[in-house]
Amino acid sequence: MLLSGQNYFKPQAYYFDRSDVALPGLYKYFKKASGEEREHAMKFLTYQNKRGGDVVLMDIQAPSRRDWNGAKDAMTEALQLEKKVNQKLLELHGIASTHNDANFLDFLETEFLQEQVDSIKEIADHVTNLERVGEGLGVFIYDKELKD
Repeated sequence: MLLSGQNYFKPQAYYFDRSDVALPGLYKYFKKASGEEREHAMKFLTYQNKRGGDVVLMDIQAPSRRDWNGAKDAMTEALQLEKKVNQKLLELHGIASTHNDANFLDFLETEFLQEQVDSIKEIADHVTNLERVGEGLGVFIYDKELKD
């Protein structure tokens, strides 16, 4: 799920880098988010190796979208993805709890759960602010603030 998150944020980043969209702050934001998702996935793979498991990589489906109806649309989709990731993490937490796997519980709680909640809050704030500023000049100014 985290590797697929990287693949969802990367097209969003490059959408904002297109010359007909030209919002460098949003490009930077989504490019960073893609890198963070990759780092999270690597933490899981490293953890699985430490625990003696086998890493089995599966095909990652390409995102169905490559175009968005502006910044708010892209942020709203990012928020939905982060909520899905959070739900999957909570499901893993439940499984670990059922099996009394204190080590995995600690790993999830220390490395992911709070950060995921913080990320959801941050993106939800972006959605709210993008609704507030509207399209056009408002998004342009908002993008400049993200860039800095």
